[in-house]
Amino acid sequence: MLKKLFRVLALFALLSLACYVLLLFYSKSNTFDIKPYNVVKGNNSLSSVIKETVQALLEIKTEDPKTNKGEFQTQAPTKKTLGPCPDTPPNLVGPLHVEFDNKRTLDEVRNAISSHLQEGGRYKPPDCVARQKVAIIIPFRNRHEHLKHWLFYLHPILMRQQLDYGVYIINQDGEGVFNRAKLMNIGYVEAVKDYDYECFVFSDIDLVPIDDRNLYRCFDNPRHLAVAMDKFNYGLPYNTYFGGVSSLSKNQYLKINGFPNTYWGWGGEDDDIFNRIKLRGMSISRPDMVVGKYKMIKHNRDLHNEPNPKNPGKLGQTQWTMDKDGINSLEYTVKTIVKDRLYTFITVDVQAPPS
Repeated sequence: MLKKLFRVLALFALLSLACYVLLLFYSKSNTFDIKPYNVVKGNNSLSSVIKETVQALLEIKTEDPKTNKGEFQTQAPTKKTLGPCPDTPPNLVGPLHVEFDNKRTLDEVRNAISSHLQEGGRYKPPDCVARQKVAIIIPFRNRHEHLKHWLFYLHPILMRQQLDYGVYIINQDGEGVFNRAKLMNIGYVEAVKDYDYECFVFSDIDLVPIDDRNLYRCFDNPRHLAVAMDKFNYGLPYNTYFGGVSSLSKNQYLKINGFPNTYWGWGGEDDDIFNRIKLRGMSISRPDMVVGKYKMIKHNRDLHNEPNPKNPGKLGQTQWTMDKDGINSLEYTVKTIVKDRLYTFITVDVQAPPS
């Protein structure tokens, strides 16, 4: 009899301990009601306690983890929305020391800069949305010595200016007569195939700005950027000069039908572009002579880019030729496209006359 009673009491104690542990486990995040019961002597009271406790445990309602706002909830991180970049970039430094070190190599430039760039010489500011998408277009042939210096200085400047930009080197194939303006037209066409650029900066490869406040972007009017070159004693050679570096928005560029394709050899095309802008009722904007300073990489004149005595005579015909000589009459063939981390290098056949 005593053995039976001892077994019953032991079983009761074990079940009571189990119930207590379960109650502690669920009490932190869940609540449940256990119906009150009267303690009576005998086996029936033990059965009743066990039955009611088990029933209470079965009736516990656990919250859906998807809606649980307690300590076990895992919330997906919210993606931060970038705001527009400020109109005046905050990290500009102003006047720069520019020196063309002949010992500098393209590989050194690539190692120093390319980690910040995407393939094709592309860049976007990481902490804001750029105000403009800008294609930098450079007419090119046999100027690799100049290219490394331009890339070394311009990429950091363009990054500080918080531009969403790409660099396009438009290389004229062969040894025929050079055509700078046609190469710039080709650069426009090839760049818009890549990205929805809205601004186009056309730059000679031998010109480096020496003040990063000279913004490589587009303005309400076509912009002449290279207004104070050391070559011209930091002044304009003449008031209507539009050479070296300039920017036009997509609308401004299309309004003048792009640039002329018929200026072979050196000279005249910049003045024709100036005439087109004036004939379409637009004016030229410029930075001041301090911000607009440039340093030119000294070099000998290229072979097959000699002054063309026929070019100046075409300037008086711009009003009649601009609607049929330009982006709407452009013909060329792409030979190769190489996307380096520093640039997109496009070699083209411009159908040049023999030199």
